[in-house]
Amino acid sequence: MLFQNKFRKESARLKEWDYLNPWWYYITISTKNHCHFFGEISNGKMNSNKLGLIVEKYWEEIPKHYQNVEIDYYVVMPNHIHGIIIINPAVETRHASSLQNKSITLSNIVGSFKSAVSKHARENSNSNFVWQERFYDRIIRNEKELFNIRKYIEQNPMKWEFEKDKPENL
Repeated sequence: MLFQNKFRKESARLKEWDYLNPWWYYITISTKNHCHFFGEISNGKMNSNKLGLIVEKYWEEIPKHYQNVEIDYYVVMPNHIHGIIIINPAVETRHASSLQNKSITLSNIVGSFKSAVSKHARENSNSNFVWQERFYDRIIRNEKELFNIRKYIEQNPMKWEFEKDKPENL
């Protein structure tokens, strides 16, 4: 697809889905070229470095910035983060409706998170840190899928040594 005289991949997002919808979403955000910026896996456990701890902190703070958003299971890995973001229905109040975030999208949330981590990295001796341009998302369709995604997130560090170099994981 050509956009502003540049070839771009077509979006993998579900065209018929309105990402303003309250729902549960599985997210994966990777570093550019899968560079290991966040720490290392040892004995099946993630050992986060300073930037990895910042990624975790900023991920946990997402609900502080969006009143109708929650986070569920997540894991920070050496070169990516997996997590579940829950966008709940907006709560109507009698107070200043302009203060209610009614148009928060999944892209807004992930973009703000990526921006905050990037800014922190640049300001703290990680000037070469860069995220991959896009992120992977999946609409969680049912309880069985939610269970399987949670299990995958939980077990991701244990599987790292076996799967980190497989082309389909990059």
